[in-house]
Amino acid sequence: MGTYAITGAAGGIGAATRALLEADGHEVIGIDLAGTDIAADLSSPAGRAAAAAAVGERTGRLDGVVPCAGLNGIPSVDAGLLTAVNYFGTVQLLAELRPLLAVAESSAVVLISSFATTTQPLTAMELVDACLSGDEDAARALGGQLGPFVAYPSTKTAICRWMRTVGMGEDWIGAGIRMNAVAPGVTETQMVAEVRADEAIGQFLDQIPIPLGRTAQAEEVAQAIVWLLGASSSYVVGSVLFVDGGTDALVRPDGYPTPMG
Repeated sequence: MGTYAITGAAGGIGAATRALLEADGHEVIGIDLAGTDIAADLSSPAGRAAAAAAVGERTGRLDGVVPCAGLNGIPSVDAGLLTAVNYFGTVQLLAELRPLLAVAESSAVVLISSFATTTQPLTAMELVDACLSGDEDAARALGGQLGPFVAYPSTKTAICRWMRTVGMGEDWIGAGIRMNAVAPGVTETQMVAEVRADEAIGQFLDQIPIPLGRTAQAEEVAQAIVWLLGASSSYVVGSVLFVDGGTDALVRPDGYPTPMG
C-alpha cells in the first residue's frame, strides 16, 4: 500500500480521489484550508513550505501527490490570488515534496488542468510565460490585470507546460517521478456550483457542448487520477488526459497531433 498527499482534499475532486485511494487501502494525507489532516494556505511561499514540512512530519516517503487545490475564474475571485494558488501553489509545493517522492522507487504526480485550456479562447500566453519564469510577484500582478476569467485557463495551461518541460528533467522523471495531468470538463463540485450561481457567467455554463450529454461527477475524474497514479499507467508520462465528456474533441476536431516532417 502507498502513501499519497492530496491538496484540496476537503471537497470536490480532491475528496473523491482520497476516498478511492483509501478504499484501496492506501494512506492519504489531506491538505486544505480546513477540514482535513493539514491546514495550510497555499497562496503564499511560507504556507506551501509549512504544508510540505507538515507532510514530512507524517511520512518519510510519498508514492504520489495530487495537487487539487485551486480557485475558479468567476468575477468575484481575486485573479492575483488565483494565479498564486493555481500555479505557484502547485509547483512550489511539488518542489518542496520532491525529496519525499524521490524516496520511492517509482512515484507519480497527477496535476489538475482543465478543458478550458483548449476550449476557452482567452488564454494569455504572457501570463503563462510569467508563471513559468518563476517570478510570482510579477505573475500575480499580471494575473490581477487580466482578470480571473483569463487567469484561470492561463494558469492551468502553465501547469501543463511546466509538467512537459521541468517534469521531463533529471529531478523528476530522471528520479523515477512520473508526471501527468487530467483536464476535467464541467464537474459537479462546489466550485462549479459557484460558477453556476454567478450572475455574470453562470448562465453560460449549461451552454457548454458535451457530446456525452451530461456533466461529470467528481468520482469519475477521481477514477482517472487514481489510474494515472497506479502501476497500470506505468509507461504514461507527460500526458494530459481530458475527462470532459468529449467537449475538447467536439470543439477541436483537428486537435489530434499530426506527424512531424
